[in-house]
Amino acid sequence: MSGTDFGPVISRCRAAFNEIGRCLISVLASIRVGAVFLCVALVPAVGCETEVEGGADASSADDALLDPTGLPNPYLTHRDWGVLPEGRAWGRVSGVYIAPDSNSVWVFERCGGDNCVTSDVPTVLRFATDGTLLTSFGADMFVRPHGMFVDREGSVWVTDGRAARDEELHEAPDAARKGNQVVKFSPDGEVLMVLGTPGTTGEPPGALNQPNDVIVAPNGEILVSEGHSAAGPHGRISRFSSDGAFLGSFGEFGSGPGQFRIAHAMAFDAQGRLFVADRGNNRVQIFDANYDFVDEWHQFGRPNDVFIDGGDVMYVLDSESGDERNPGMPRGLYIGNARDGSLQAYIPAHETSGPYGTIGEGVTVDAAGNIFVGEVSINGMTMFTRR
Repeated sequence: MSGTDFGPVISRCRAAFNEIGRCLISVLASIRVGAVFLCVALVPAVGCETEVEGGADASSADDALLDPTGLPNPYLTHRDWGVLPEGRAWGRVSGVYIAPDSNSVWVFERCGGDNCVTSDVPTVLRFATDGTLLTSFGADMFVRPHGMFVDREGSVWVTDGRAARDEELHEAPDAARKGNQVVKFSPDGEVLMVLGTPGTTGEPPGALNQPNDVIVAPNGEILVSEGHSAAGPHGRISRFSSDGAFLGSFGEFGSGPGQFRIAHAMAFDAQGRLFVADRGNNRVQIFDANYDFVDEWHQFGRPNDVFIDGGDVMYVLDSESGDERNPGMPRGLYIGNARDGSLQAYIPAHETSGPYGTIGEGVTVDAAGNIFVGEVSINGMTMFTRR
């Protein structure tokens, strides 16, 4: 057997155990029975903590995997952060990102509603961390503002999540020139690059299909996650060079390792690993610098967005878990360690008239540890400060 490469076999076995562990954890999370036994039995498959000293601590660590409400919440909630110009109301916000100087926050807002089809107000907004509006641009450019990223040079990247629908085009024919695009802006609003053909749905490099998020990799490549339907058929991440040349795509629609069912957001950790919020599969997937699958984590709920700070603290928003989607996991903001997947804190969802509450779709954090969340169900922005 000397010299035999067992890597492919191990990978297939790990994938099989991942699938088994995912199914069993969902069942046990719903009935709240046998969680500790399952976590210990399937440690390699589901990424549970294995070296917790003391019986009581081990039990609470395993319970926290399934019920993070036992974790501390060291934050105070401040709703309605950010002051818009007089006469303008907040709409839905799914794109937020901290500026490189950490003194301002960029926000990608949906024109007072859920889209900008008939609006000509600026959608890209820059606020001081005290909520004062500093800059705005991007008017009459987008259909449905979605993802946002700010690179080290301060350039602002945004995704326009879909093309206008037939009924919207009937109302606003000019909207045919918007949608399904990624735009790179300078900090003062100059358009530096456009990926995709605005208004066209298709395959890269000529077009994009429901771009969810954009990020610049440590090697300078531009990554765009595509496919916003849990029914498919698209689920991929497309790669572009720093000057916009198409390099190829990886991933496909599905639930296996390296497949996606709504790759909703992306982040890189300090090691250069790519974290993908694979929302439709209720998991965060991790890839190495070559975009090869490394692991998947289910303890962060049904992820809308993921942000990783310079110390590898990981912030993940879940606004969709419930009996129909990801039963047994509560909605809220999960805070953990990107190095080992351990959970450290949990901010519960905002209370609503519904049974699960709600929280936003975009999250970013400044150097002082203040958290900024873009809200969708309740509109606007929320700031969380340490107690």
